Amino acid sequence: MLNLFQAESADKMIARINNLKPSTQGLWGKMNVAQMLAHCNVTYDMVYTDKYPKPNAVVRFMLKLFVKNTVVGDKSYKKNTRTAPEFIIANERDFETEKKKLIDHIKKTQRLGASHFDNKESRSFGRMPEKEWNMMFSKHLDHHLSQFGV
Repeated sequence: MLNLFQAESADKMIARINNLKPSTQGLWGKMNVAQMLAHCNVTYDMVYTDKYPKPNAVVRFMLKLFVKNTVVGDKSYKKNTRTAPEFIIANERDFETEKKKLIDHIKKTQRLGASHFDNKESRSFGRMPEKEWNMMFSKHLDHHLSQFGV
């Protein structure tokens, strides 16, 4: 996976995003390209906004126990894997708006750097080292950009 805390890696991910067009078709799944970009923005919105409430202690425990290793582990996501309700984008989204927002999130994350994220608390998984934060960001983006052939 790319290290999105490094400028060169962030630029490579952004270049992949810039290869998308509003007409780009997915190779699997139900989302269109604008919905996919909005879906990817949820990860960053959970970090940078209060839009999504923190799960209660029981839910966080279950997420850490059953979901965290899938999200931050080395194995790629399987195609058509179920997602959390917060990540479901059922309505139409504006491609350019979602694309700009995602690129801005990637740039912000890179500017803040690994030290900002090292031992930072995730709303779902508790405190994580920077390596896990990077894996979460990078792996999710790679999965969905591959879904759309870029």
